Amino acid sequence: MQPTASASERRQSVRAGVVWDGVRRLLEESAASGEQRARIVDVGGGTGGFAVPLAELGHTVQVIDPSPDALASLDRRARESGVADRVTGQQGDLDDLPSLVEEADLVLCHGVLEMVDDPSASLSAIAGVLRPGGHLSLLVAQRHAAVVARAMAGHFQAARELLDGDAAPTGGRGGRRFTRDEVLDLLGAVGLEAVSVHAVRVFSDLVPGSLLDLEPGATAALVELERAVASRPEYLPLAAQVHVLARR
Repeated sequence: MQPTASASERRQSVRAGVVWDGVRRLLEESAASGEQRARIVDVGGGTGGFAVPLAELGHTVQVIDPSPDALASLDRRARESGVADRVTGQQGDLDDLPSLVEEADLVLCHGVLEMVDDPSASLSAIAGVLRPGGHLSLLVAQRHAAVVARAMAGHFQAARELLDGDAAPTGGRGGRRFTRDEVLDLLGAVGLEAVSVHAVRVFSDLVPGSLLDLEPGATAALVELERAVASRPEYLPLAAQVHVLARR
């Protein structure tokens, strides 16, 4: 009998589902055009939540992360999954990208841009290592939903301060927040063209973990709901995160 997934594991599957769908679809399209094995760089990839499954699909993945503990866990996870020959880990961050990466077909930057001092410079560094026609998978925290979340928690002053933007990455929990238009402007300024924009975590943060524990089929139904609204622009302001796939 397989162990029952915890509520946190089920919630994580919901949160990652839309992003994983977009990345997988992109790689499938590349494979259809003859690019079977992609060179992928996962900035801030930590313990390999994306890197190991991508390596299991046959791609080579370079994880760059500042935490030696996370990289040690990545190595164990890759070895246990039988993909240690396709996954490498290097200590560093976005500032180190030009010296650590020669060229990539796909760069993952998930939950990292919020914490950097200069998002434009960081995106420029990513664009610099992407091959012509290569792609960026960018996942960022979205400001509108953060304003609502703070207000609902009774933090009205914090909500008001966040309303018009938080320029400092250290200002507030989780760092900087972005709007869709801000992200697209930043990408365009460094020569990256957005090819898709999806809402991520529209409902998942609002659903009690107890419901996923007690209601049979709740997780699968929530995943399908998140997928159903991900591409609907009217739901984007409600999303905790925005996922953008961009091409160089």
